[in-house]
Amino acid sequence: MSRVLLIEDHQTVRDGLHLALTRQGHTVEAVATGEQGLARLQAAVSDVVVLDLMLPGIDGFEVCRRIRAGGDLPIIMLTARNDDMDVVAGLEAGADDYVVKPVQARVLEARIRAVLRRAGGDQRRPGGDRTGTEQHRALTIDRAALVVRKNGVPVGLAPTELRLLLELSGTPGRVLSRQQLLETVWEHGYLGDSRLVDACVQRLRAKIEDDPATPAYVQTVRGFGYRFGPL
Repeated sequence: MSRVLLIEDHQTVRDGLHLALTRQGHTVEAVATGEQGLARLQAAVSDVVVLDLMLPGIDGFEVCRRIRAGGDLPIIMLTARNDDMDVVAGLEAGADDYVVKPVQARVLEARIRAVLRRAGGDQRRPGGDRTGTEQHRALTIDRAALVVRKNGVPVGLAPTELRLLLELSGTPGRVLSRQQLLETVWEHGYLGDSRLVDACVQRLRAKIEDDPATPAYVQTVRGFGYRFGPL
């Protein structure tokens, strides 16, 4: 199973999640502060980080930004309330998903499995049956190698960003609703949270667009969703 780094300052929550995830077969390292979590990432390999936002010292937002700046390690954030500002800020900082406290262990376990499938390249081939290498103006997408280049230079995408791009580019010109993207990219069922999609689109645009404010690749269709610009 996976190696989970749990960063949570509340001891009761930390102990409960540690026990629940261990029973599910994960190897769990649990720490109480952002500083300890960042140090642990330097010392040992983790497959996924479960990160509380409200931490003493370095808060979860800054921890998330530092982890994301250093690589594409999947991050699931924990938030004490379903607060729009906190959730959006955490997603924009680079989190892949979030779970609202009080945390249901089965929900967290499902989210962990989903982000690990994305990180492991289990794409179930988003974008249908398209394979091989595609050229979309300055953007080259190698679906077999899961590599994206812009003007020949590799673009570093987190697993969720890559899966979103593969899904959208699989059917250029076709509009996909936020709910469709939640189901195919995040594996969320009904009543998913569209903020996940919007924040990930924003991060993706920042990496592949010449001008994210006027995107040429990932285009918004107001009232419907997103589409990938034509070839």
